[in-house]
Amino acid sequence: MSVQASVMGVGPAVANVNARRSRVLAMALMAVIAAVFWVDSRYPALMKRYRAGAQIKTAGALTFGVPYAVDRSMPLAARVSRTTFNWLDANRIGMTFSFLFGPAALTFLATLPRRRTHSRWLNTVWGAVAGVPLAVCTNCVAPIARGLFASGMSTESVLATMFASPALNVVVLAMSFALFPASVALLKLATVLFLIFVFVPAVVSGREPQPATVACPIEIPVSETWRQAFTGVARSYAKSFWYVFRIAFPFMLLAALLGAVVVELLPAQILMAKVSVAGIVLVALVGTFLPVPIAFDVAVAYVAMTRGVQIPYVVAILCTLGIVSVYSLAIVGRSVSWRVAATVYATVVGLGTAAGLITRAIF
Repeated sequence: MSVQASVMGVGPAVANVNARRSRVLAMALMAVIAAVFWVDSRYPALMKRYRAGAQIKTAGALTFGVPYAVDRSMPLAARVSRTTFNWLDANRIGMTFSFLFGPAALTFLATLPRRRTHSRWLNTVWGAVAGVPLAVCTNCVAPIARGLFASGMSTESVLATMFASPALNVVVLAMSFALFPASVALLKLATVLFLIFVFVPAVVSGREPQPATVACPIEIPVSETWRQAFTGVARSYAKSFWYVFRIAFPFMLLAALLGAVVVELLPAQILMAKVSVAGIVLVALVGTFLPVPIAFDVAVAYVAMTRGVQIPYVVAILCTLGIVSVYSLAIVGRSVSWRVAATVYATVVGLGTAAGLITRAIF
């Protein structure tokens, strides 16, 4: 006889008791994956960028570094292919983490009897709290979000996690306030907080699809031994990995290509044009679409400002680039709904446009 953890926490109480060993193992797996990534890679890289201060640089159109040099004199196909490979190289560590951590989170959450509350606001806050320490970009958080949604977490929690991870990370926020005037940094922060704590609870309604069951549940015997727990967690993790990978990996390749095509088609001097409403909207449309690494928005906006780009364009970049992307939106569309994905895109574009127009009126 066995039981499975229920999505809404209304299943037999025995599931909560008997899942203890599986829960401990799944939590340990998730903690090890996260600790290795945070300590060995992510936070050292973020601190390096923070310490660079005004000397921070971006070598690529979508990445901080460029293993394959890209020159405007090259044919478009060559530039697109090199920019695509540069993006894949820059995201290899973050994506490896997300493809490992997302299934681990799904495996762990499947052992919990409750993964959401009846309050949209509490669900949103929980998602934001979970997203802040993740320290992954909007691209790398996408496979994790697919795992979270498949575990039975609410749409509000999933969206809040996706937005908070790249935009509310403490190091990224510190970079924003160190490199920009306080008014600009606060405007950026205000758009992020609006997106998470106003837009997310408002956009999600009872009509949005929610998983009826955990995608990859753990079979938990009534009397679970450590050996059975290990076997169950390993089996569930393998199924969860395939569930996340089979959708997220092809979308990742497509997003890298689409991002490269868009950024390489843009005129080199587009940001040096005179500020206009149409120009601000265009910057917001492109910024919301492009898949970039964490903190890249801050770096690109700062470099643009130091090179004479008008402040409304700088603010539009800062308030759109990096919080969502074609990749994260595709995962939202595939996992949650395409209506929600389209609404998220339009809202971020609108916030970036509004921030640029406000800046234009003030400065």
